[in-house]
Amino acid sequence: MEQFLDSLLEFVVAVNGVLWNSLLLVVLCGTGIYFTFRLKFIQVRKFGEGFKLVFGHLKLNGEKKGNGEMTPFQSLATAIAAQVGTGNLTGAATALLSGGPGAIFWMWMSAFFGMATIYSEATLAQEYKTVENGEVTGGPVYYIRAAFKGGFGKFLAATFSVLIILALGFMGNMVQSNSIGAAFSEVFAERNINIPPVAVGILVAVAAGFVFIGGTSRLASVVEKIVPIMAFIYIIGSLLLIGMNITRVPEAFKMIIVGAFDPQAVMGGAVGISIKEAIRYGVARGLFSNEAGMGSTPHAHARATAKNPHEQGLTAMISVFIDTFIILNLTAISILVSGVLDSGKEGIALTQAAFMGTFGSGGDLFIAVCLLFFAFSTILGWHFFGRINVKYLFGDKAVKIYSLIVVVFIIVGSTLKVELVWQLADCFNGLMVIPNAMALVALSGVVAGICKKFSNK
Repeated sequence: MEQFLDSLLEFVVAVNGVLWNSLLLVVLCGTGIYFTFRLKFIQVRKFGEGFKLVFGHLKLNGEKKGNGEMTPFQSLATAIAAQVGTGNLTGAATALLSGGPGAIFWMWMSAFFGMATIYSEATLAQEYKTVENGEVTGGPVYYIRAAFKGGFGKFLAATFSVLIILALGFMGNMVQSNSIGAAFSEVFAERNINIPPVAVGILVAVAAGFVFIGGTSRLASVVEKIVPIMAFIYIIGSLLLIGMNITRVPEAFKMIIVGAFDPQAVMGGAVGISIKEAIRYGVARGLFSNEAGMGSTPHAHARATAKNPHEQGLTAMISVFIDTFIILNLTAISILVSGVLDSGKEGIALTQAAFMGTFGSGGDLFIAVCLLFFAFSTILGWHFFGRINVKYLFGDKAVKIYSLIVVVFIIVGSTLKVELVWQLADCFNGLMVIPNAMALVALSGVVAGICKKFSNK
C-alpha cells in the first residue's frame, strides 16, 4: 500500500507540473485580467457598494425564502464557509514553504483579478438559475449549457460535474480532515497524549453526516452562525500575535515583495525556489483558498434571494476580499513575524508553531480549534456543492450514497500523508477550472451587459 501511495503521489505531481506551471496560470490569471478590463475594474469601482450589500444583510434569522433558496447573507456565509478553510491556515503555510514569502504576493495578485472572475461566476449563476422539482438550484453546469448548446455543452457540463464531485466532495474534504487530524495530533503530541488522527477524523465525519442529513436548510442555518464567529475569533487572535511582534511587520512585507521577484534573496540560494515556483504555489494555494474561477461558490450564489444578478456578483467579490486579503494575510504575516519559517515544521504545524512562539502552549490548541471550525464549515460547503452536481447527473436517489462516500473520504483523509492529499486536491481543482473558465469567457458579453444595466441604477 505504501508503495502504491508513493507511486500515486509521483504521478499526480507530474500532472500538476503540467497544469500549474503553465496552463492554469494562463487560464486563471488570464480570465481574471480579461474580466477586470472588460468590467472596467469592477473590484475597485464597486467595492464600497459590495461591502454595504454584505454587511447590510447581517441577519442570522432572516427573510422568507422559497424552497432551496437562501438569504443573501446565508449564500455569502455558505460561499465563505467553503472558501475559508484549511487554505487559510494550512495553505498559507505550505505556500510559504514551497514558494517562499513571495508566493503570498502572487496570492494577492490572483485574488485581486479573481474578484472580477467571481463577480462573473455569481452573476451568471443568478442569471441562469432554475427551479427543479420545486427547488431553486443553479451553478456552472447551467451556465455552461447556456454558453455551449447541444451535445458539446452537455458533455462539458457533465465533465465539470464529475470533476467538482471528485475535487471538493472527495479529494478536497480529505484535505480538510487531514489538516484537522494533523492539528490535533500536534496538540496531543505536545501533551504526551496518544490519540491517532483517524479518531479525530471519525468524530468530524459523524458531525458532518448529521448536518448532511438535514439538507440545505440545516446547512444554511449552521454556516450562517459558524462563519462570523469563527472568523472573528481567528482575526482577534492573529491581530494580537501581530501586535506583539509589530516591529517585525515591515520586514515581513519586505520579504513578500522581494520574494515575489527574487525568492533566493529571501530564502537563500540553497533552498532553490524560483520565481516560477513562487507564482505556481501562490496561484494554486490562492485558488484553493478563495476559489475564484473554480466554479464552486456559484452554487451558493445561485440560491440567494438577490434583487438582481449584479448585486449577488458584488456580494461574491467581497467574499474573496475577506478570504484572501484579511484571513489568509493574517496567517501569512503571523508566520513571518514569528520567525518560524525555518523551524522544520510543515503544514498546519507551522501555523501552530507561530502561535506557540507568541502565546506559549495554548497557541497550538487555539489554531487546532480554529481550524476545526474553519475546515468543518468548508466540508459542509463542499459537500453541498458536490451534492448539487450529483443530483444533476444522477438524480435525488444518488444523494444519500454520495453523502456516505464523502463521510468515508473524510475518515480516510485523516490518515494520509499531507503532501499526497494536497497534490490530489490541486490536480482536481485545476481540472475543474478549465470548463468553468471556458463558459465564463463565452458568456462575457452577458456579464458585461448585466453589469452595465444595473450599475447605472
